Amino acid sequence: MQQVNSHLSRLVHDVAAKLGSREALIYKDFGSQEWKSYSWNDFSRNVKLVSNAMLNLGIGVQENVGVFSQNTVQYLFTDFGAWGIRAVTIPFYATSSEQQIQFIINDAQIRFIFVGEQTQYDKARRVFATCSSLERIIVFDPAVSIADGDRTSMHFDDFLKLGEGFPRQSEVDSLTKQASMDDLANILYTSGTTGDSKGVMLTCGQYHAAMTANHQCVPVTDKDRVLNFLPFTHIFEKGWKILCITMGARLIVNTNPLEVQQTMRQQHPTCMSAVPRFWEKVYMGVMEKIDSAGSMKRKLFKHALEVGRKHNIECLSNGKRPSLALHLEYEALNKTVFSLVRKELGLENAHFFPTAGATVSQHVEEFVHAIGLNMIVGYGLTESLATVSCDHLGEPFTVGSVGQPIQGISIRISDEGEVLLKGPTITPGYYKRDELNRQSFTEDGYFHTGDSGYMKNGELYLKDRIKDLFKTSNGKYIAPQMIESKLLVDKYIDQLAIIADQRKFVSALIIPEYRLLEEYARNHNIPFNDRKDLCQNAQIHQMLAERIDTLQQQLAQYEQVKRFTLLPQAFSLERGELTNTLKIKRRVLNENYKKEIEKMYED
Repeated sequence: MQQVNSHLSRLVHDVAAKLGSREALIYKDFGSQEWKSYSWNDFSRNVKLVSNAMLNLGIGVQENVGVFSQNTVQYLFTDFGAWGIRAVTIPFYATSSEQQIQFIINDAQIRFIFVGEQTQYDKARRVFATCSSLERIIVFDPAVSIADGDRTSMHFDDFLKLGEGFPRQSEVDSLTKQASMDDLANILYTSGTTGDSKGVMLTCGQYHAAMTANHQCVPVTDKDRVLNFLPFTHIFEKGWKILCITMGARLIVNTNPLEVQQTMRQQHPTCMSAVPRFWEKVYMGVMEKIDSAGSMKRKLFKHALEVGRKHNIECLSNGKRPSLALHLEYEALNKTVFSLVRKELGLENAHFFPTAGATVSQHVEEFVHAIGLNMIVGYGLTESLATVSCDHLGEPFTVGSVGQPIQGISIRISDEGEVLLKGPTITPGYYKRDELNRQSFTEDGYFHTGDSGYMKNGELYLKDRIKDLFKTSNGKYIAPQMIESKLLVDKYIDQLAIIADQRKFVSALIIPEYRLLEEYARNHNIPFNDRKDLCQNAQIHQMLAERIDTLQQQLAQYEQVKRFTLLPQAFSLERGELTNTLKIKRRVLNENYKKEIEKMYED
């Protein structure tokens, strides 16, 4: 099917006009284990119901509507139904705190908020009294218990009844005809590692330009089965999902992130967008199985990986044709060894996998390509409507780069090394933040990304966040995310935060992968009562120190971790140590673990 890149107000209906009864959405009802599906006609009908129901509630043109939920088909109906009447949707992460949702509701003056499950309903209900604009909560999950005496909330099924018979369809059609590319589609509040969230304005025109540009380098088709794993709130998943819709691909809606590997094995997706941490977990899981296998299997797999690396990276990624002998050996190993790995993951029909959101470790990128999976590494921001650059499937790429710029994006590197952006996919600015908008753009209209990087042979390379660059007391600059990405591939490390700013050497706070660490302790007769015992054990420290030293051999001496502290509990959202996209808040960590950090720098 050719791409259908309609205005967001018409997109689903225009695709449905082409694909009709073909399967569009694969999903589970809340609390169910049974997979169901909607056709494109069903998808279109539900979107129309939402548009009609919204008009009956009195939602106006360019009015802000909140969506506070995990991934669900109802989320999709709400987004597209709102766009059908030119309303603006404001997504909240399902894990957002009461403080965060209260700030956003008040900042955007939201009257209507759609929520997912009991947790989201309870949070929205608790902040209701402190949000003067809020009038009504609409609940996706029919099993949610609405509080006694709550006359302001209703279930989604009852909300849809307001649209039955399409009583306002002529008005919907009229609004759709009036829809403009300048209309706001979303205000997406970035969780931010410091300070209050800021609302990134995203227009329908930005989406249209992004879909055109991404279609040229991300070859999703109507034959693909696309697993939606990242939150729809995340611009990467939101943009990717809409690109897939423009091509008529099936969407497999994964509601529970903890079930993603189970979903992969049940639904056999061909494509899925993911963050590097997902592939790090895959890498560690496969390597753990290999490490526990017999010596012959270990030897065979390590040989296969080396052949895969030579074939897919040394040759294909550099635009070189492998020798006949190498190609034949790779094909044999691909059909025997690698096909078993892909089958175990549920990816036996794999097409390609866009990956962005953080630094991709070289170990992990090479591993994924070596086993025959096409990882498309890219870079983008909420402010750029996801993609700025990415690898192009079937074309040469360089491990360590974030690919070639997409069509329409102008990249300029400032004298300070900052990546600056201009083009039709770049945000017009932040919602109601005039002063910030003045600071965020150069005089000639380039957007300040805050990322340092450089161009080489047509590809973009990133160094680190400019504000995240640490300067040691010896005057050396440290890029913490780069160091963290190298160490996070170790199977015994779950979370990691580099400490170095204004310090005389680099140190780290480490959350171990406790299941494996406890297994190691038992196998080596190391006594322990709890995680605190493990953290303080000298033998455990020595083992991890040796593994860290191996991983950081290629780093400069001043970049290497000299001391580390093991922590008995994970960094958490609840303590404010992580953003909703699970990025670490360094300022909060420095405060929360001040004592542990200072101890590492005692002489």
